[in-house]
Amino acid sequence: MPQGVFALVVAGLVIFILVVLVLVANYGWLWIQAMASGAHIGMINLIGMSFRKISPSAIVNARIQAVKAGIDITTDQLETHYLARGNVPSVIRALVAASKADIALTFDRACAIDLAGRDVLDAVQTSVYPRVIDCPDPARGRATIDGVAMDGVQLKAKARVTVRVNIDRLVGGATEETIIARVGEGIVTTIGSAETHKKVLESPDLISQKVLEKGLDAGTAFEILSIDIADIDVGENIGAKLQVDQAEADKNVAQAKAAERAAMARAREQEMQAAVAENRAKVVLAEAEVPKAISQAFREGNLGIMDYTQPRPTPPQVGPPPQS
Repeated sequence: MPQGVFALVVAGLVIFILVVLVLVANYGWLWIQAMASGAHIGMINLIGMSFRKISPSAIVNARIQAVKAGIDITTDQLETHYLARGNVPSVIRALVAASKADIALTFDRACAIDLAGRDVLDAVQTSVYPRVIDCPDPARGRATIDGVAMDGVQLKAKARVTVRVNIDRLVGGATEETIIARVGEGIVTTIGSAETHKKVLESPDLISQKVLEKGLDAGTAFEILSIDIADIDVGENIGAKLQVDQAEADKNVAQAKAAERAAMARAREQEMQAAVAENRAKVVLAEAEVPKAISQAFREGNLGIMDYTQPRPTPPQVGPPPQS
């Protein structure tokens, strides 16, 4: 064999050995781990995961967990969910927890819940161990739910809602905020329909019963197990306060109308005074015309000096003479 060809064969063999060593170093332990756990994954498949930008360790660990829990999940299913930017470890842990708790949860539904942005593991845990939700939520700045009874007295209530996740409605179902809002609305409505606040204080469980009858968990991702009134206090007498405010408003309106009538009266008085002054001016003008008329009569000869100086005769009286 020529020396050049021999050198090429040796170089190729060395490169091949190096490549094998690199592959064994990167994927050998994962391959051995999968084989020892009964979750066989081929070496070529492990190498292909790197080219597909998939973490081989995440897939191998998830596959081993599923096999040990008796869950039949293929490597392609895990890779598909990983490529969809899903949380593969969380999905596998949720499936294992659901299997142990005898909860019907398929891999496809778990992937759908995970891709919807929900914590599928937390959902399974909440299905096993119910969660208690404070109503109202203290983190939102409100400490109580306020309602006003028919007698006008305000009541301040706090409730605790025990819920369990409904796996079938988790995708597309309303969140905890909806539960809190609906329970708060139900409490306000129940308090508002009470004849007196004393009835609510005597039987706070009436609120829980009426609120539960409304089916507030419809369309949500939860199932309401119970609604408990943790605390209820008496607030302000809103009815009396509103009556006082209404009386004050009525008084202000009456005062405004009285002031309006007084202003109109003063304006009318000013108008009458102006009319009197105008009439007086007319009288003065008329009196000023009398000397002018007398002078004109003298000049025209219609009035003599004797007629002006002598008193005018009294006209004869018509009718019977007055009795003495």
